[in-house]
Amino acid sequence: MSHESEVPVRAAGSDPAALRDIAEVPAVEVITTAAVHLMSAAAVKCGLGPDTESGPGADLADLDEARKLITALAALITAAAPEIGNQHARALRDGLRSLQLAFREASPFPDAPGEGPGEAWTGAVS
Repeated sequence: MSHESEVPVRAAGSDPAALRDIAEVPAVEVITTAAVHLMSAAAVKCGLGPDTESGPGADLADLDEARKLITALAALITAAAPEIGNQHARALRDGLRSLQLAFREASPFPDAPGEGPGEAWTGAVS
């Protein structure tokens, strides 16, 4: 076992209270929280971030990074949907679809239907 793989175990195990707190979090909450983080990052990378003093949110766009995040999000939602239930999965799918459409709109050269980010998991989005 490498030193790098041991670090997170030691860090989590060094505080019994933190470990107990983690153990009490339902899996559906961990999954949805991870999905929301991916959505937020993908939105910023699609240029949908808020304007700040340093410039417009669109200046933060990075479609290559957005593609990776959206694809990971699509895989997570598709894989987790049977486990988290329709109520949670539906909301996540709606957010994913919005991101896929935003990506297509932001792209100077839109992908063919079915070839966009995450569409291998979700099918073509229109």
